[in-house]
Amino acid sequence: MIPGYTYGSAAVAKSPVTLAELQELKASANFTAEDERWLRHAGELLAPHTAEIVGAWRAVIAANPHLARYSSRPDGSKDPHYGETSGARFQQWIIDTCCRPYDQAWLDYQQEIALRHTTLKKNVTDGVQSAPHVPLRHIIAFTAVVNDPNILKPRLTAAGDDAVAVDRMHQAWCKSVMIQVALWAEPYTNPSLAPNEW
Repeated sequence: MIPGYTYGSAAVAKSPVTLAELQELKASANFTAEDERWLRHAGELLAPHTAEIVGAWRAVIAANPHLARYSSRPDGSKDPHYGETSGARFQQWIIDTCCRPYDQAWLDYQQEIALRHTTLKKNVTDGVQSAPHVPLRHIIAFTAVVNDPNILKPRLTAAGDDAVAVDRMHQAWCKSVMIQVALWAEPYTNPSLAPNEW
């Protein structure tokens, strides 16, 4: 049981994005059924390495004070509880990205993830004191780290797939992450939710 992981539960926010709009986003990213197949395969390979991958991403966060502040206490000190619980959810997000069907439950959880980065829900899940929100601009920019082939591709070679297959898995991952970031932007651009948190 992962603390604060509420995928599919009644506690999850309802996405204002329709499934038809999600299909349009997938088309905009050229995310195809073939990409879904490659992403499932990537999930099999990445699942044993989620802690390492999240650790590599968090090393970038830790090296940049302007990013580290969003997971630190107001005095700048680390909160081990927050780090552990949010880290476990971050690892699960990798698996969900690769292995969950992109249905209503998945779409709703994207809205929940987004809200947990805004003043509406940040710090609430874990009952912590930290920065009140993560600006959208840093979420968008951090996509470069989440998609970094130097972090992902070494873990995608474990099954002995050739370079073409590894590239296809990585491309499918990048497309999915871009779709998710587009979905996460919704509350930030919604005047009734979390505007002015760019």
